[in-house]
Amino acid sequence: HVQLVESGGGSVQAGGSLRLSCATSGHNVNQNYIGWFRQAPGKEREGIAVISVNGKTTCYADSIKGRFIISRDNAKNTVHLQMNSLRPEDTAMYYCAAARAAFGDLSSYLDRTRYNYWGQGTQVTVS
Repeated sequence: HVQLVESGGGSVQAGGSLRLSCATSGHNVNQNYIGWFRQAPGKEREGIAVISVNGKTTCYADSIKGRFIISRDNAKNTVHLQMNSLRPEDTAMYYCAAARAAFGDLSSYLDRTRYNYWGQGTQVTVS
């Protein structure tokens, strides 16, 4: 099993920045792709970023491309999501999730059904 704990959420004004962290632990955790998802009230959970096992390949949803950056530090078992130029529509609960690495296009891992393990989420509010 893999455990994930998000942190770094909060309230920020439009145009500001936040850095979310996802602390991971468990068996072979660094053999997993890690994705970031978000869910606003009344909306579906949306995949926004995913990173490969070695951190060299990333994929982003169009809604955040050019503003958010995903990175991972396998030595510290941590994945970050740097969020810049935040907008009110970025307001949501943000989750990280883990999926065992497999063959196939990394972009397919923006689909939440690919993931087995989820964190509890951290709230981001942009006003």
